[in-house]
Amino acid sequence: MHDLTGFQRDLLYVIAGSEEPHGLAIKDELEDYYEKEIHHGRLYPNLDTLVEKGLVEKGQRDRRTNYYTLTRRGQREIDARNEWEAQYVEIGIEA
Repeated sequence: MHDLTGFQRDLLYVIAGSEEPHGLAIKDELEDYYEKEIHHGRLYPNLDTLVEKGLVEKGQRDRRTNYYTLTRRGQREIDARNEWEAQYVEIGIEA
């Protein structure tokens, strides 16, 4: 996951947290998080990159709608990232 952009990592997390989300659902989630519009020209090339890297699978719901799922490798990458982050940040501890 070290070679992904922050945006690509966020895409992975959104896909992991949803059941077979389609592109517009992913876009909506990220727009809520970033509080700004995500253009198709940014979203879909980055999703394609995750597919090419074997982290995400793309399926077809109908002729116009694709859905995305995390691969086992994608889940392993998220798990490894969480372990790495945990050594620097204690999650769930209030100050």
